[in-house]
Amino acid sequence: MTQDIQIESMTATQKVAALLIVLGPAASSEIMKNITDDELLEQITLSIAGMNKLPTETLEAIVEEFYSMFQASSMVSAGGMNYARSLLEKAYGAEQAQKILDRLVTILNSNPFQFFNDADPSQLAQLLQNENPQLIALILAYLKPEHSAKVLNFFTPLIQYKVALKIAQMKSTNPEIISEVEKIVESKFSNVVVQDFSKAGGTESLASILNRVDRATEKNVIEQLEEEVPELAESVRELMFVFEDIVNLEDRAIQRILREVDTRDLAMSLKGTRDDVKEKILKNMSERAQAILLEDMEYMGPVRAREVQEIQSKIVATIRFLESSGEIIIYRDSAEDELIE
Repeated sequence: MTQDIQIESMTATQKVAALLIVLGPAASSEIMKNITDDELLEQITLSIAGMNKLPTETLEAIVEEFYSMFQASSMVSAGGMNYARSLLEKAYGAEQAQKILDRLVTILNSNPFQFFNDADPSQLAQLLQNENPQLIALILAYLKPEHSAKVLNFFTPLIQYKVALKIAQMKSTNPEIISEVEKIVESKFSNVVVQDFSKAGGTESLASILNRVDRATEKNVIEQLEEEVPELAESVRELMFVFEDIVNLEDRAIQRILREVDTRDLAMSLKGTRDDVKEKILKNMSERAQAILLEDMEYMGPVRAREVQEIQSKIVATIRFLESSGEIIIYRDSAEDELIE
């Protein structure tokens, strides 16, 4: 049966997966060998595995889209952006030419500041410490979260807070402004190629970074956010530990949490969640408690996704409270979380 899917609703990863399917095993395997990003490779592989048969017109549109981008890339390399725009407008019209160039720019500029991922965190912090917090935030938002966390640890508490706030508040930027920032940064930091800044930052980016900093940095940033922008602090807190992260907790922490959670709430929170989360919970319960929980889940029947999310948020709040009171520990990627004999 043909899957009812339109190209407009497909993600970039799905389009790549579809193209690889069209190209066939031999060509696709050669392409995939050259994808060095393990996470991206996994996403593409999963998309290929989960993709049903697509309509012929959708496949043709995907091939045409990739062809036009390859064509545009060749034109840009040969004569620059204006040259490419001129030729594409003749071939596709002004509106379609702009769409092609926009997609091309997004692809080419998807990994800015990667040079800094190889820099020593303390040296990078020293290099950036006198820069505007907005610029520091821009750079850290694009680095790997674990690397950004290490850099953030070396800043003073005031800079930590200012940079964290800028990351959380970061939104899309006008391409013309981006171009000006590129020129400034390129002139200031030699050998650094800066690309598209329009999609960096936000509360998720900040939460990902704070999940990896040491506790002193996390405490400083969160406390100042709570004082200055409490609603933002709460949004970041909610993202720093999600319900599915329960699988990363120690068994004794799970057992302590279960003493605070109503059985019916627990049953609802596990509806539709991953099997490994359910298994983590069940293995920390007595056989009798397991039987009661499974019976509650069975007789509960269908529930609204919004209600499940509300109960999960309630349990996460309980987990955060138990951590703040020192009753459980949420381990983070930090030397400070190593056990001391």
